Amino acid sequence: MVLATLLLTVTACGGGPSPRAWAASVCEALTPWRAEISKLTSSTRQQMTAQTTPAQARENLVRLFDGARQASETARREVERAGVPETTGGDQVSAGFRGSLSRMRDAYGRARDSIRGLDTSRPATFYDGVQAAVESLNKEYDASALDTSRLSSTELKAAFDEVPECR
Repeated sequence: MVLATLLLTVTACGGGPSPRAWAASVCEALTPWRAEISKLTSSTRQQMTAQTTPAQARENLVRLFDGARQASETARREVERAGVPETTGGDQVSAGFRGSLSRMRDAYGRARDSIRGLDTSRPATFYDGVQAAVESLNKEYDASALDTSRLSSTELKAAFDEVPECR
């Protein structure tokens, strides 16, 4: 009982990272993720215009979207490891970032699965299916976007603007 009380007391006193430390950790987690997503976007555009067979395009796009799904999950895990910032509403902010990355991960997984399921025997139909999958992904991505400018914590807003890892 004494141990449980002690743990509750320590937990209640905080102990999470400062807003600056948390923002730096989050930006360090998001930097490789953003690079992977940028690479994916470029590669997807190239794939849509490349002179490949639909089967080759499907294989490449499935691999690209799976890489983005994995990168999103890695970023989500890193944000989770960053903990909860020691600020008012820090738990909600942390959960919001993790939730956003989870939704993005799932959107990439759905795009991958949609493209994986497309029939490659009719190129026009295949590319229409790819276009539909990409449009759906874009809508889901936009709805899940991380936007640090809308944070309710002034401490976290300042931290994201000031720490070098976020520039």
